[in-house]
Amino acid sequence: MNDSPGWASPGSAPSDGKETAIPRPSEPQDGSGPTGQWSPEQPPPGQWSPPSNPGSGPGTRPPAPGWGGGPRRQGWAGPPPAAKPGVIPLRPLSLGEILDGSVSALRAHWRTALGFSLAVSVITQIAVILMQRYLLPEPTSVDPNATGTEALRQATDSARSTLISLAPATLVTMIATLFTASIITVVISRSVLGRPTTLSDAWAEARPRILPLLGLTVLVPLIMAAIMTVGIGPGLLLGSEAGAALAFLGFAAACVAMLWLNVSFALAAPALMLERQSIVAALRRSAKLVRGAWWRTFGVLALTWLLTFLLTFLVSIPFGIIAVIVDGTDVSEFLNGTAPSFGWSFLIVTGIGEVIVSTLIYPFVAGVMALLYVDQRIRREALDLDLARAAGLPGYGADTPRS
Repeated sequence: MNDSPGWASPGSAPSDGKETAIPRPSEPQDGSGPTGQWSPEQPPPGQWSPPSNPGSGPGTRPPAPGWGGGPRRQGWAGPPPAAKPGVIPLRPLSLGEILDGSVSALRAHWRTALGFSLAVSVITQIAVILMQRYLLPEPTSVDPNATGTEALRQATDSARSTLISLAPATLVTMIATLFTASIITVVISRSVLGRPTTLSDAWAEARPRILPLLGLTVLVPLIMAAIMTVGIGPGLLLGSEAGAALAFLGFAAACVAMLWLNVSFALAAPALMLERQSIVAALRRSAKLVRGAWWRTFGVLALTWLLTFLLTFLVSIPFGIIAVIVDGTDVSEFLNGTAPSFGWSFLIVTGIGEVIVSTLIYPFVAGVMALLYVDQRIRREALDLDLARAAGLPGYGADTPRS
């Protein structure tokens, strides 16, 4: 957000390998005076006494703060609380503050965030239901009694059919997530500064970054697919038992590399949206911010995805049971390996559950990503000072030194 000071990428930040200026005591004026030299005029001995209680005699001055009377200064009682113009305090955030900040932002701007997410989820689910009903092929049946080559062939056909069925829904969901993430990132950036926002304002700010964000969303899966191809390709080309073992090792190595890159690139979308970075620059920026904090970033992301999985499970299972009952599907069809034929009632009921899950999950995950980005910049680049200035807080002028 170029119009909001504080979000632009710093030209020389601590994460770029440059040290910030550390204030040091000034040298003597004449350049020759030794440090710690006493004044030639000293008080006579025996004239000093400990501070007395106030009011012990007429005309006695009240004690200075910090000697047991009167209000204590912050230097004696501890550091002052961090400024909090919006949903988070302007200091390094804990895990709970990141999760709570995302929820608080969605609660404060529920019309903009949840309203937009609900609209996107409904449109997405309608498109998915229509594709499942009219475009996608019927699932392949698997004979549980098949053995040997026949069982392997059926498993391969079933996997291929599943991938073909999931591809359109995954593409539509990816586009929906992209639009939601763009809006929620803007909402979070305003919420951190304590500024109100409307859907029209958020969309006007996010719209120029939609195409770069789409390119980023497509590029990252392509990188992961290329890594997996390089990992398992040589083993598959051999085609023997040694090739199978090589493919398994390549698969394991590719999974490790993909996990590392996914975490390293986790902050690319907020950097692209808020700093107006290009796609490649956003990936580099994310890797730089995550460097040295990979495990912490991984922990935050893992807990976030665990929470989303639990929410999906708690909502989808009841709606799935209701859908089976309403549709009249025979439970034995799930047990004997035959592909059950679902009617409109099943698709509609499960679609309602998916809409509820998507409406809550899309903005929550996007909010966590944006706040994790803010937290890393606060830790590495003292972004809290820039945000305090942008929020107009007193005491944070342009001459405030970076910590």
